[in-house]
Order: sequence, then structure tokens, then C-alpha cells
Amino acid sequence: MIRGSIVAMVTPMREDGSVDWERLRGLVNWHVEQGTHGIVAVGTTVVRTLEAAALRAQSEGRTALAPCSGETDLFIQPGFRFAVIDGLITNFHLPESTLLMLVCAFGGKDRVMQAYQSAVAAGYRFFSYGDAMLVLPQTDADDV
Repeated sequence: MIRGSIVAMVTPMREDGSVDWERLRGLVNWHVEQGTHGIVAVGTTVVRTLEAAALRAQSEGRTALAPCSGETDLFIQPGFRFAVIDGLITNFHLPESTLLMLVCAFGGKDRVMQAYQSAVAAGYRFFSYGDAMLVLPQTDADDV
């Protein structure tokens, strides 16, 4: 069970907008520091934004996120070590897309592909205005 907060942000597709860090960073940093597993990203853009900010903080020798803005070229694929998010709500993405790679990196390829097979069998809608899913992180017991 995930207890915590749902963080939703709207940013341009190029992720070059700024984030209202005064309202967000205290919440995110508290969850990360406490290990409460409570950050559920709504959309892959939010995942990339938060994880890019965490990598920036790490490169500057900090553990906490700090205000920042700009673009990111962060490419998340299987093997990426997530530092911030504990869950992801996202739609069903196109096969062979970089967004699907991000979802597989977080939830585990086998688990995500099983979810996709179930979605197709159940007649779920795909793409931007389709159905959504909650993806939880893969565990050590899951295959990559």
C-alpha cells in the first residue's frame, strides 16, 4: 500500500518550464528523507522532471532537491536507479516508444508487458486520451 501524496505538475512537452518549488520541494524532500514511499508521479513528464532534479542535486553534492528550471535530456531506460518516485500513474503508451521504456524501467519489463496484454484483452484504450494504470516499482524478486 502506498501512503503519501500525489504530485501533479503540468509542463510543456519539452520539459523546459519551471516548477513551483516552494510548494513542492518540502513535500518531496520530506518523503525522500523519511523513506515514506509516498511520491506518486502523474505522468512520465513528472517522472523525468523529478528524477532530473534529483540527479542535479546529487551532482552538486546535495541530498535534497532545490529550486531549478530548464530543460532535461534525461533518458530513462531499464537499469535506471530511481531516487524520488515511488509510484507512477500513466496511460498506456505506444509500443517501442521511449515512454514505454521509462515505464518498464520503473515497473519491470515483464510486469508491464503482462499489464499491456491484459489491457489489450480487456479492450482498454491506449495513447494520450486512453485508460491509465498505476505502476508500482519492481522489486528485487521481479525480472528486469
